[in-house]
Amino acid sequence: TSNITSVVIMMMMLIIMNISLFLGITTATVNAITPKNTISAIHYCHSKTTLFVFIPPLLRVKFTWLHSKEQRQEKLLVTSRSQSRSSHSSLLRLCSSSSNSSNHRNHGRTTDTANTTANNNININNNSNSNMSFVDIGANLLDGMYQGYYRGGNQPKHEQDLDIVLKRAWDNQLDKIIITAGTVEEIEQALAMSKRDDRLYCTAGVHPTRCSQEFGMTDDSWKESLDKLKRAIEQGIQQHKVVALGELGLDYARLEFCDAETQKKGLIAQLQLARDNCYHLPLFLHNRDSGNDLLQILKEYYFVEQNGGVARGGVVHSFDDSLEMAHKFMELGMYIGINGCSLKTQENLNVVRDIPLDKIMLETDCPWCDIRPTHAGWGHVQTKFDVKTEKKYERGCCVKGRNEPCHIVQVAEVVAGVKGISVEEVARVSRKNANDLFWGMGGGVD
Repeated sequence: TSNITSVVIMMMMLIIMNISLFLGITTATVNAITPKNTISAIHYCHSKTTLFVFIPPLLRVKFTWLHSKEQRQEKLLVTSRSQSRSSHSSLLRLCSSSSNSSNHRNHGRTTDTANTTANNNININNNSNSNMSFVDIGANLLDGMYQGYYRGGNQPKHEQDLDIVLKRAWDNQLDKIIITAGTVEEIEQALAMSKRDDRLYCTAGVHPTRCSQEFGMTDDSWKESLDKLKRAIEQGIQQHKVVALGELGLDYARLEFCDAETQKKGLIAQLQLARDNCYHLPLFLHNRDSGNDLLQILKEYYFVEQNGGVARGGVVHSFDDSLEMAHKFMELGMYIGINGCSLKTQENLNVVRDIPLDKIMLETDCPWCDIRPTHAGWGHVQTKFDVKTEKKYERGCCVKGRNEPCHIVQVAEVVAGVKGISVEEVARVSRKNANDLFWGMGGGVD
């Protein structure tokens, strides 16, 4: 009788497991207790096989299929479990697990995937305040992701779609975008790109992590590179497109790309170039684990009186430092740039909360610095966009893990949430701040 009961239970389990296949359940486990043993059936929809395992009643074996876009692996988990003896009647349990919680890595950044559907895609155009608009003060639109290249690959995952990205930005209340450049070649590319649209502008400078490659190792190479940089800056000023000197600064978190002394030398050389030629451009500053040194150099080489005037201020972009450091920068007349990397932790949110709104500017630093579900700021995000992975690219959707200018509304929502004010107020004030500092966006540089 016991053997017949086991066979019947096994047949019932097989039927249930195959039903789960047609229902699309990724992983399902069925356990049945018989008088003598426990039967577990684990069905993998991926491999379309069913496995029966006979084990003692005190143990339960659970097979879990770990599935991601990058890899597939099978892992056997054995856990101790006390089985109830109150009844010897058959017990069927169906457990399903979702594969939507897998992670993928993007240039060293782990991005939590989310099952975003059309139902939670809230377009900012639907906002009751049609006058709300944004300025994205820092967008890496030259990045290869907008050409379809990801994680250093040499084959595109999809067609270039920068035109779609920009259209999505304009459709979602972006008023102006500043393209960041970190080499002379990128300045030339940013100028060419910005000339195609009156709403696009750019920075001009050498990024701290690129100082070694850009300036070289000899006095002659430094002089030649600075001459090229000077010509690029002046060309951009003449075209009314370069609105800031940068991205320049210090980055002590990535010294493998350029040592600290070379970074300091490059920063000082660019500040002296700006002062000697009376550019009076605001600074677009990069600061990673280098706040005190950066402040000291700015005070010594830039923010001093010259020719009866004072050098213009600037913005410390992608700010993730302390409130104390923020105040020190603000005392020099600097603004603070906020993006997803500024909103990761509760400590970050506390800093943003206490920075005066009239000193805040919004940016995306796209395609990096997106706001993720694991970040402290995510709870304030209201606006979501339909997304697909780069492998399942669709022209009407954002790419998962690739930040875009349109996502600046999410930054505004987090800032508004931590300050207890409206998104409209954040948009209005931050836009005014950007137009006040980057006055070249309203016309030419005198």
